[in-house]
Amino acid sequence: MSDIEKLTKLVLAPYIIKATALIGVQRKIGGNQFRHAFSTLGILLDYKLFADSVLLKASVIHDLIEDVPTTDIASLRCIDQEAWKVVDLVLEVTRDPGEEKSTFLKRILDYGTRNAKILKTADRISNLTDLHLGFFSDQKMCQYLDETEQFVLPMALEVNMDMVIELLDLIAKRRILITKN
Repeated sequence: MSDIEKLTKLVLAPYIIKATALIGVQRKIGGNQFRHAFSTLGILLDYKLFADSVLLKASVIHDLIEDVPTTDIASLRCIDQEAWKVVDLVLEVTRDPGEEKSTFLKRILDYGTRNAKILKTADRISNLTDLHLGFFSDQKMCQYLDETEQFVLPMALEVNMDMVIELLDLIAKRRILITKN
C-alpha cells in the first residue's frame, strides 16, 4: 500500500474529539492549543510523513496531557488498536510537572525515539511560526531561539534534513526581527 493509500485509510476523528479539550487552552499569541495541534499535524503532512499513522495521531493530541491535566490516559489508550503506541509517543514528548524545559528537551534529544524527535521538531516549527514581536520580549525570543538551536536543531539533524532547513530559516528570520526591534 502506498503512503497516499495509507493516508486515505487514516482515522483521526476519535483523536480530534479528544483534542477538542484543547479549544479552551489559550496561547499567549492568541488562538488556542487545538489549532496548534492541527498546525503540527499540517507540518507533518507538509513533509509527506503520510505513512506513520501513530505519529500523525499523536500530533493531534501531543499537548493534551500536559495542557489538560485531567485527561484520562486510560481512555486515550482505548481509542483504537494503535492507541497504546500513540499515547506512549505523546507521553514521550510531554514535559513532566516541575521538569526544567532544558532537561526535558535534552531528554528527548538524548533518549527520544525517532518519532519523538520528529514530533518535537514539528511542534517547534509551529511554535516558531507563531513567535512574533509584540507578544514576547526580545530576551524571551532570543532564549527560545537559543534553546531551539541547542536542542531541537540537533533532533532535526537526526531525523529530517528538510526540517533542519526550515528551522534554520525560521531562526534566522526571527533573529533579524529582533535586531530590527
